[in-house]
Amino acid sequence: MGTSQSIISIVPRLPPTVDGVGDYAFNLARQLHLDYGLDTHFLIGDPDWVGNEALEGFQITKIVDRSAASVCLQLAQINSVKPILLHYVGYGYAKRGCPSWLIDGLRAWKHQDQKANLVTIFHEISASGPIWTSAFWLSALQKDLVKHLVRASDRILTSKRSYAELLQSYTSERFTTIPTLPVFSTVGELRNPSTLSERAHRLVIFGGHSKRTKVYKNFSEQLHQICRYLDIQQILDIGPPLDSIPTSIAKVPIAATGCLTSEEISAILSESIAGFFSYNPAFLGKSTIFAAYCAHGVVPISAMVADDPEEGLQPGQHYALPDQYNTEKKDMALMQAIADNAYNWYQTHSLSAQAKTYYMLLSDLELAQP
Repeated sequence: MGTSQSIISIVPRLPPTVDGVGDYAFNLARQLHLDYGLDTHFLIGDPDWVGNEALEGFQITKIVDRSAASVCLQLAQINSVKPILLHYVGYGYAKRGCPSWLIDGLRAWKHQDQKANLVTIFHEISASGPIWTSAFWLSALQKDLVKHLVRASDRILTSKRSYAELLQSYTSERFTTIPTLPVFSTVGELRNPSTLSERAHRLVIFGGHSKRTKVYKNFSEQLHQICRYLDIQQILDIGPPLDSIPTSIAKVPIAATGCLTSEEISAILSESIAGFFSYNPAFLGKSTIFAAYCAHGVVPISAMVADDPEEGLQPGQHYALPDQYNTEKKDMALMQAIADNAYNWYQTHSLSAQAKTYYMLLSDLELAQP
């Protein structure tokens, strides 16, 4: 890359707002700066976002309003000879997932500046739902916008294999390969995780409000089974406070920590034996919670099984299913193997590995300015 070593990263929101895509983009920017000296100027796509004009040394500009003209204006003020890295998730930039203003603005900017280059990471493609939902009626429009964005992009990548296959069908063979990068842990990683035998018999339930509520409401029996199998002594509930939470499961006390810092969560995971989640296994590559469990060497415990697992993840190999372990006879060697498999799977797309992929994409296009 050129000597300026800088890019513009378009994101829906950044901290202090809780936003998964924003956390991903910010952690990626930090790693790109650490490993390659690459600087990032963030452009926030939410005009109502409240935050500082800089975060850990990275400059931040907020879109004035959600219009194509505003996109061009803000890019001109930032000096968008720099390459643009767009973190795309439709609902992050528009209430109903159809951010025409953003895509029209980027297309207009590329027409205006022939040197402009755009790399797009598709965190989502389109929504789906029952006929009475807006997601059902707007799905076709969402896909059309994605097609326009694919044509406007100089390189594309995504977080899910099935997304890559769909995007490939939109490209008319323009892109020979579309990198697929399951998300990394946004609460840190362990270089040398301790074995399960060295850890506390503690199970972690970590995540947002809805996912954790779902665990207690729908999967108490699965929790009961795995707690008995692993001889769990404590359950730690980490995340925004819930309206109600059991005091115990299978006589195992539950302690709610509330929201914690990334460092605090990492420390807890590094000393825990298991992590429970209720995420659809077909979408595990998009789960930062699953990524956090893998990155810290805990046994990931899934409340559900997928009919069509993706990203090379297999039940019983990369995550455990409580229904398979409802006997009194414990096989901790198998549990350790699952934790190890999950940890090794994660290493191929860890934060540093992903930073390298992004940097190579940018370098390949010679996007940075001299």
